[in-house]
Amino acid sequence: MSTYVIRGGIEGRERLRILARVLEPTTDRLLSKVGVPPTQSGSPVRPNARCLDWGCGGGDVTTMLARRLPTGFMTGIDLDEVKLDMARREAAEAGVSNVEFRTGDVLQPDVGSARYDLLYARFLLTHLPEPAKAAANMTASLTPGGTLVLEDIDFRGHFCDPPSQAFSRYVDLYTQLVHSRGCDPNIGPRLPRILVAAGLEDVGVHVVQPTGFVGDVKLSAPITLEAIADGLIGAKIVSTEELTEVVDELYAFARDVGTVLSFPRIVQTWGRRPR
Repeated sequence: MSTYVIRGGIEGRERLRILARVLEPTTDRLLSKVGVPPTQSGSPVRPNARCLDWGCGGGDVTTMLARRLPTGFMTGIDLDEVKLDMARREAAEAGVSNVEFRTGDVLQPDVGSARYDLLYARFLLTHLPEPAKAAANMTASLTPGGTLVLEDIDFRGHFCDPPSQAFSRYVDLYTQLVHSRGCDPNIGPRLPRILVAAGLEDVGVHVVQPTGFVGDVKLSAPITLEAIADGLIGAKIVSTEELTEVVDELYAFARDVGTVLSFPRIVQTWGRRPR
């Protein structure tokens, strides 16, 4: 059984578009922070760097890196071939040519695979039963002096105003489902020590939390709950009737112009492989 709890395919890609729009500003600032051009002269990441985006989904960050490093080359890897096909098509339509997409599993990397100057993963380790192994595999794929950048969630960190029972139930249901697959929905604060254990140096950490009064941020909760419905029903964590009710209440709450909804707290961390 897959440990990934969120619906994939075409429906999953549409959800990822919303996440990408919301997270683009914070991820863009993170890439600048770790030295991905265009930044100051002498950036740690070379303009012709080889980069790998693990768990790339629809390729939103992969293409962001490709645009920032036009003389470099980007590889996006994911388990979902449907989303990868869409990523290839969208990159071609956007005229982004220094990128490729292929299937792969970070827990079972190809032996003798290429080394990369920059590795990135967003919301990947939270869905893995062995996140430390994944980080070690990523580190082994770095060139000496290469950088690993991770973003992942602390699902406990949600908030809304005014208080909403439906929102609290959503957080509880998601948490139960991820735990039932042997994974950690609150892995974010663990990331720095995972990187240290993997042998990385100069480890840094930063926290961001997109929050909305209107727009995409507020729709993330009901859309995500819909996207994990199959897993919740299959695991008998909630009835179909209750789930439908909570989804409807969340949509109504999100569309209310007087409410505030947040993403889960997002921990950004990075480290460098010793030379």
